[in-house]
Amino acid sequence: MTPAREAKGKALVAAHHDGQSALIPFLQYCQEEDGYVTPAALDDAATLTGLTRGEVESIASFYSLLFQRPIGKHVIQVCRTLACMLGGADELRAHAKARLGVTDGGTTSDGMFTYEEVECLAACDKAPCLQHNLRYHYDVTPAEFDRLLEQWKRERPDAAMPAE
Repeated sequence: MTPAREAKGKALVAAHHDGQSALIPFLQYCQEEDGYVTPAALDDAATLTGLTRGEVESIASFYSLLFQRPIGKHVIQVCRTLACMLGGADELRAHAKARLGVTDGGTTSDGMFTYEEVECLAACDKAPCLQHNLRYHYDVTPAEFDRLLEQWKRERPDAAMPAE
């Protein structure tokens, strides 16, 4: 563990009053620093929290905003649950994958866009919806996806993920 990572981890544990409560914020910090949650970050988190590496990995793999592989600067997550399906998500998902040239979980060859299909985004009344770098978009049609994609292509990559 680097000295900077150790200092940040200790500060998070102090702020959250115990290691387990600091786990997710620590993994988010590591992802921000490394671009994704690396195997070393999982080891560091286990050391910091007192959990086993397996426990840390199982928790990290549960959350759709923690990635254990390199991802694009723009992460597009499309809901695949029933309400979105009834609202046209099948068509949107097929269109998005075709436009990006990827499959579920894939990243474009230029490394700019990662596409994922996720469980409920909690916007059933505005289906189909998608999330782009933590920002929701509702009632998204294939044409609206195209408009959004062109907008995202013009954004500075370092401005893609909003700051917390």
